[in-house]
Amino acid sequence: MENPHAERQAILLERILKNTSKCTEMLHELNHCMEEILRANAYIKTAADLATKYRKNRSEERSSRHTASLSAFRLSCDVYQRMIDRGWRRSGKYCYKPDLKRSCCPQYTIRLDALAFNPSRSQRKLVNRWNRFVIAGEAGEHMNTGPEIAKKMPMKMPPFSLVDSIHTSESGFGEGSATSSHEFEITLEPSSFTEEKYALFEKYQRTVHSDEATPSGFKRFLVDSPLLEEPIPYANVPPSHLPRNYGSYHQLYRLDGQLIAMGVIDILPHCVSSVYFMYDVEWEKFSLGKLSALREIALAREMHDAGAPGMDFLYMGFYIHSCQKMRYKGEYSPSYLADPETYDWFPLPSCLPLLEANRYAVFSHPERSLNGFPDEEEDIAELVPLDEDDLDQILVVSGVRDNKILTRPIKTTTAWDYEEIRDEALACVYALGMDTAKDVLLTF
Repeated sequence: MENPHAERQAILLERILKNTSKCTEMLHELNHCMEEILRANAYIKTAADLATKYRKNRSEERSSRHTASLSAFRLSCDVYQRMIDRGWRRSGKYCYKPDLKRSCCPQYTIRLDALAFNPSRSQRKLVNRWNRFVIAGEAGEHMNTGPEIAKKMPMKMPPFSLVDSIHTSESGFGEGSATSSHEFEITLEPSSFTEEKYALFEKYQRTVHSDEATPSGFKRFLVDSPLLEEPIPYANVPPSHLPRNYGSYHQLYRLDGQLIAMGVIDILPHCVSSVYFMYDVEWEKFSLGKLSALREIALAREMHDAGAPGMDFLYMGFYIHSCQKMRYKGEYSPSYLADPETYDWFPLPSCLPLLEANRYAVFSHPERSLNGFPDEEEDIAELVPLDEDDLDQILVVSGVRDNKILTRPIKTTTAWDYEEIRDEALACVYALGMDTAKDVLLTF
């Protein structure tokens, strides 16, 4: 039976996820010294604090339940790639994995095959409409509507090619030149705070979400990142507009010098990962959010063509089938959903029957799907039997000596004697997967 409150719950869930990083502000302050120490220990690639506890995450609000979460000081891009392949996402430095089995609105990781993507007719029309506006302007926009304006735009657009068409009206590409009615510029830069970006975010929150914004909240949510910049091993010298490093970026959209939109993206070893997108509502009629998805697909494809190994996908965050308004990500094809138990990828069309029939769908084992909620709380420790050799390889910070971080196996700490802490740690290990957990240095 369809949940009559699904849409409202999904909207509330979205707001909860956008603000989760606020809950860790005090924790970040307390851990400031830890960050300073990590800077002096650059050889450590991954370090994270078990910031939000397993049992506390099992709150009464089903929409906000997480299997595990942590506050990341530093993550290699390879480790974070493996994390999102297991259903994790980040909000600033706060990383979390939703508990799909107990959530009212299960969130399935969705990715698009950027190389196989073939834009639909409506998607092509969006790109062409924007290009026409930038190059020729809109009717009535100019006092002069004579031949000089008319000849700016060809009567018929050239055959559509995603990469070529996405750059058609952009300064420095194709028709995007001094003869255009508008100057459209795209800049890709490492994430950073500026007053210009914050002004756009504040207006977006106020006009689109009817929500307040603060500079510190913007910084925590959309500027701060635990990802380390690492060189991309291109096989060939890439074009100048492509990124040289993996890491967190802001993609800035400027029209006639004004910042009208910004995408927050992570560039990882196998994907471009969409984190957030915001825009000035003055340009809402051009569907800039949909255009940004097409541009991010093109970015992944261009990086692949330039020789970035394994750059095949656009990760679009979470797919929430229980809310009609949140299904738009399925409009980009071919898309795949990660199985919530095996983390194998399944084509979205094959997942739809299970999603329609169940609240919680297991694509690898349909018989495990659930229409209601589990009757009993399962202890995560019982789900993850770890042998002594595995536990020997899960390391935590034990201290600092001569500005060097000391580590020890988690099972040898006094904290391990406490059941609640042990459950928290095992929940995180289970959510990360054993191979990745061995590569992350934990703190309590």
